[in-house]
Amino acid sequence: MPMPWFLLSLALGRSPVVLSLERLEGLQDAARCSPGLSCHLWDGDVVCLPGSIVSAPGPVLVPTSLQTELVRRCYQETDCDLCVRVAVHLAVHGHWEKPEDEEKLGRAADPEPEEPRNASLQAQVVLSFQAYPTARCVLLEVQVPAALVQPGQSVGSVVFDCFEAALGTEVQIWSYTQPRYQKELNLTRQLPDCRGLEVQDSIQSCRALPWLSVTADGDNVHLVLDVSEEQSFGLSLYWNQVQGPVKPWWHRNLTGPQTIPLNQTDIVPCLCIQAWPLEPDSVRTSICPFTEDPRAHRNLWRAARLQLLPPRGWRLDAPCSLHAQATLCWQAPGRGPCQPLVPPLPRENVTVNMALEFPLLKGHPNLCVQVSSWEKMQLQLQECLWADSLGPLKDDMLLVEARGPQDNRSFCALEPSGCTPLLSRASTRAARLGEQLLQDLHSGQCLQLWDDDLGALWACPMDKYIHQRWVLVWLACLLFAAALFLLFLLKKDHVKGWLRLLKEDIRAGAAATGRAALLLYSADDAGFERLVGALASALCQVPLRVAVDLWSRRELSAQGPLAWFHAQRRRTVQEGGLVVLIFSPGAVALCHEWLQDAGPAPGAHGPHDAFAASLSCVLPDFLQGRAPGRYVGAYFDGLLHADAVPALFRAVPVFSLPSQLPAFLGSLQGPRGPRPGRLGERAEQVARALQPALDSCLRTPGTAGMGRGMGPEAGDRT
Repeated sequence: MPMPWFLLSLALGRSPVVLSLERLEGLQDAARCSPGLSCHLWDGDVVCLPGSIVSAPGPVLVPTSLQTELVRRCYQETDCDLCVRVAVHLAVHGHWEKPEDEEKLGRAADPEPEEPRNASLQAQVVLSFQAYPTARCVLLEVQVPAALVQPGQSVGSVVFDCFEAALGTEVQIWSYTQPRYQKELNLTRQLPDCRGLEVQDSIQSCRALPWLSVTADGDNVHLVLDVSEEQSFGLSLYWNQVQGPVKPWWHRNLTGPQTIPLNQTDIVPCLCIQAWPLEPDSVRTSICPFTEDPRAHRNLWRAARLQLLPPRGWRLDAPCSLHAQATLCWQAPGRGPCQPLVPPLPRENVTVNMALEFPLLKGHPNLCVQVSSWEKMQLQLQECLWADSLGPLKDDMLLVEARGPQDNRSFCALEPSGCTPLLSRASTRAARLGEQLLQDLHSGQCLQLWDDDLGALWACPMDKYIHQRWVLVWLACLLFAAALFLLFLLKKDHVKGWLRLLKEDIRAGAAATGRAALLLYSADDAGFERLVGALASALCQVPLRVAVDLWSRRELSAQGPLAWFHAQRRRTVQEGGLVVLIFSPGAVALCHEWLQDAGPAPGAHGPHDAFAASLSCVLPDFLQGRAPGRYVGAYFDGLLHADAVPALFRAVPVFSLPSQLPAFLGSLQGPRGPRPGRLGERAEQVARALQPALDSCLRTPGTAGMGRGMGPEAGDRT
């Protein structure tokens, strides 16, 4: 039984709490006061002119705080508007001034001084209200009896009913007195919309709002909209990013009940849903139901991608903001962990979709960026961003210089076991070569990567020490080669035959290892997938080391198509292999979507479609001229015409299969491939393996025009 991901049933609601609002009858505004106070509301609105602050001549009333409450102002039983009730709390500010003759005579001898002059206080309190597109100002007269006048003490409050406002808007309220004795009070509040209020039966715009359910069972996620058959409404999906304006990536105008599937990989924490009736001045309501979902956060990390920005910059591209931090790390050759350079370099908070740069003096292929999560999931991304421009990893030793007071300097070498002090008695390579590394540093043979008042980083080459270790081995090899040469001279005929056999064995061994080939295709239908599987199996017998997503479903589900493609492409290119783009009608359609609209419709591809996920990285290689030598193209006879391949991809060889199989296999195997006769035999073997699957595809009705299906989640993008 599949485990449910989540189950939400809500009326476009972000909060499960539903508020019941007080009902007010009539159109007239009103004011009321706390017991003991008297108040009066001026007829009509007034002009909002706060004026400048003046000194209080004595005790005066001033507002100290504002409170708001939502109510309903109803004109009929089912015709109400949302209204904001405002309460202003008042206090006495200032003191009575003493008479001049009293100040001259003094009253220090009076053990019980009299109360200051006994008088009531009166104030004009202004309430200013702004909520787009309306603004109002009202004037309240408040009188406090003398018995309640105590300087510095609260005297009560005055309540105004009420300011009308639209659902879901932001309101701003100011309060001050005329004249003004202090800075005006202000309050900003975001009003709720229909989802959190018990007003569906009384506010007309809420009655027309669509009701939404978001459900999931295993990997199947659906939006279910329960409305009447004739109800028309708009629905939009968008990423609620912190930086920049909201950009919907899916929008539809719909009518009647709808069930809309969502692609699981598209569900990220900032995915929000907005719905509204297709009526003038209708209320738009938005929810973001996946904010706290752990799987949505994992999808976000799978979709995140580190991008190189020469010369030393980088950027983390992601649809949502990430709570993460980044640092540089040092990746030694091999598959050991990347060692963070903290300290001396600090960690930096990550801002997605923004160019960042570390304070380096020089770049180095072993320097990588490590982005890790602050949260409990401990997710991590890592890319050696400068490897493409600076070459493969080098066997260099990273020296960390620490600077103390009085120009005291110490050095240690970064190794898998930690930072080993030079000139120590440890049994590590850095300790054994400590003196030589210091001499290289002082003689200028090391590259300074970073410099600060507290220290520096140096990369020292280790090639010459590795060469010294192998000197004796090379001498032994030379002696062995000389002995073989003498043997060849003595027994020329026998050695020739033996060398011929050895040459064939070497060729066979090289072929057995096979060159790497990564096959990328668009899964147009099941028959085409079987055809690609037959091609991959036949290429393994050539032999080649073939990678294809058909054989990596578990890795695709765990990593996501984009991460899987990145790993396979990097491995294939590093090993000198080729990426094979297999063109079909569906693949050509996807390429045209990218070239014309800068990206495919979201959700238009399946969860295992590596071709659609890889176009974001494949296209830049072609546009920037990096494709030759890394990519080749192919298409199947009868399924696609040669002219259908987009012109951009003809910058690399494109082969028709199986008619051009010999040239195709020769390109895959490279210059060290077999002789032409042997190559022809292998081409015939591959052709025989392909022909049944190709015939099956050609017999399938509609195969020649097959394309990609567009689900509801791949709708119009704005």
